[in-house]
Amino acid sequence: MSLIDTHHHFVPDFYAQDTEEALTAVEEAGGDPSGWPTPPWSPEGSIASMERNGTTKAILSLTAPGAVIAPTDEKRRALARKANEYAASKRDEDPKRWGFFAALPSLLDTEGTLAEIRYALDVLKAEGVTFFTRYGPENKYLGHAEFKPIWEELNSRRAVIFIHPTHPADTTRVNPFLPQPVIDYPHETTRTAVDLIITNTMRSYPYCKVILSHAGGTLPFLITRITTVSREAAATARVNGKTSEEILEDFRSFYFDLALSSSKAVLNLVLDIIPHDHLLYGKLLHMLHFVYSCH
Repeated sequence: MSLIDTHHHFVPDFYAQDTEEALTAVEEAGGDPSGWPTPPWSPEGSIASMERNGTTKAILSLTAPGAVIAPTDEKRRALARKANEYAASKRDEDPKRWGFFAALPSLLDTEGTLAEIRYALDVLKAEGVTFFTRYGPENKYLGHAEFKPIWEELNSRRAVIFIHPTHPADTTRVNPFLPQPVIDYPHETTRTAVDLIITNTMRSYPYCKVILSHAGGTLPFLITRITTVSREAAATARVNGKTSEEILEDFRSFYFDLALSSSKAVLNLVLDIIPHDHLLYGKLLHMLHFVYSCH
């Protein structure tokens, strides 16, 4: 049986690893705003981990904040292109081992994003694209009207969209000892997923296959709260125009990777409320200092 890891980050030297030639993209930005240290990475290390855990193939993706960390649209476009050509080169070296979800510039840069989608999917033959949960200082989540042209393009291609959390505009930590990914990332995934549901984005672009990282963050735990409020509160129902049944249908249309989500309690929850053919294997090994297995 083939085991495909859909949540497998790569960290090329030019993005976040020490190099004597020039500052990396993360260094130039003053570090990852989330406070999470980016560990060293190599293709050889990934392959060794995959072989230890029986992973057949990994789909590479650039972790948050991705190309958005660059200071200008021009530099974001260049960084996304460089990352995608690097990932494609790894895939071409061993296509049975690697695939990749394409990095994109900020989705607020519509022209640049559409150009990179076309290049990545048509020329580089990426398996899909990576979105982050929000863009810009105003926290524009993925159901925002400004992103409609991008959704339309991807829907016409029946594309796979891998949604990975990123830091909110407010980078204040819950506790100084906790980098934002520990607590805030799951909530950010929930925020953008609910936005996609309530804005009818999932229904408007039904040919997109949308993957939520980390078992959907806190969404599986909160979805019945959302449907209860929509069913019971007349004001809420008038605002969003959706029934609780429609909200649940949209929720179940997502795909969910299980990276960092293999505890018995989490698995019992997702297996109970998510269609089993919408659950995906994800490891996220190199971002951690221990082996975290999905059983």
